[in-house]
Amino acid sequence: MTLPVLSGLRAEGASAQGVVGVLPTLTYPSHTTLVTGVSPGRHGVVNNLTFDPEQKNQGGWYWYTSDVKVPTLWQAAHAAGLSTANVHWPVTVGATGIDENLPQIWRAGTEDDRKLLTALATPGLVARLERRVGARYPQGIDETVEGDAQRVAFAEALLADKPQFTTVYLAGIDHTEHHDGPDSAAAKAAIEATDALVGRLVRAARAAMPDVTVVVVSDHGFLPVSTDINLFKPFIDAGLITLDAKGQVTGWQAMPWIAGGTAAIRLARPDDAALIAKVRGVLAAMASDPAYKIASVLDRSAIAKAGGDGEASFLVAMQPGTETGRDPAAPIAKPSVYKGMHGYVPWDPAMRSTLIVAGPGIAKGKDLGVVDMRAIAPSIARRLGASLPSAEVPAVF
Repeated sequence: MTLPVLSGLRAEGASAQGVVGVLPTLTYPSHTTLVTGVSPGRHGVVNNLTFDPEQKNQGGWYWYTSDVKVPTLWQAAHAAGLSTANVHWPVTVGATGIDENLPQIWRAGTEDDRKLLTALATPGLVARLERRVGARYPQGIDETVEGDAQRVAFAEALLADKPQFTTVYLAGIDHTEHHDGPDSAAAKAAIEATDALVGRLVRAARAAMPDVTVVVVSDHGFLPVSTDINLFKPFIDAGLITLDAKGQVTGWQAMPWIAGGTAAIRLARPDDAALIAKVRGVLAAMASDPAYKIASVLDRSAIAKAGGDGEASFLVAMQPGTETGRDPAAPIAKPSVYKGMHGYVPWDPAMRSTLIVAGPGIAKGKDLGVVDMRAIAPSIARRLGASLPSAEVPAVF
């Protein structure tokens, strides 16, 4: 691959050998850690989708900043008297501390989603920027490289107004690696296209603010995947989940909360010793059965140590090549609709992500080593002259 922008930023600034992410290595938990400096178990965004065992929330995600339990970088920047902007960063609907906000949100995947996004963005911002850009802002469900290119045009327009802290999320690489696989020609093309989009953002930022610091991060790695594993079936067979004739959940005592390469197991009565023992037995039987492709099972103390879901009693980690399936009625194993997946445990080196930082005072070519993802937010806060005392680890740049 040819990546002139990222290679240039790396040469003129500092970069990590890799970033160790969070549990689970999903987009929303990771992006929230990137702007808070704390683990998901503390900031509260522990999955992409909300926990919805009876499927009443219609596939709702953690779109709303009200779910974040700790201060964010936008709030810290505001407290320091700085102006802020955002384009498409996850978990930003209703965010305080963002002056010009284009949050990530979708619902039905129809034209009405555009109305929803416009209503939830900073009042008047979408219309003002559409006039300036001369194009429509893309729907929230559009996660393609082409959608990214449209959003970059809006980010360029925002950067011309010189916000002092701006976040921009580009989703096209993730979208393509899920669809085509992380080592595919399409994925490599998406990475090269995203390199060019980053170049546009860097040029716009430096034109408006020559002393700007540029921080390029990614939220997780990727693994090829071929097989869905149905973790629900043993719970149904054990009477821990009940379904009606249509396959809808009518009751549950223990429920897998799927997250790609892992699944948290939440209990309806987490302090019930008999229920805990029963679920532990079910999981032990699954882990000993090669058909379920389970790499490990974490208990509550191990989950807490890893910074994961504080309300989960167990966590199932899958083997590479497999992911947690969504259909309770499916066979134990079936071909996955995806060719790439993440969500695996963060200590898997394949889940490591990217960090590059360039700007005044950043040593050229500096090797930051392997960086804890939680260190990025306090590092940015320090560059801003802001304070983020809730961060769990020290700054690294």
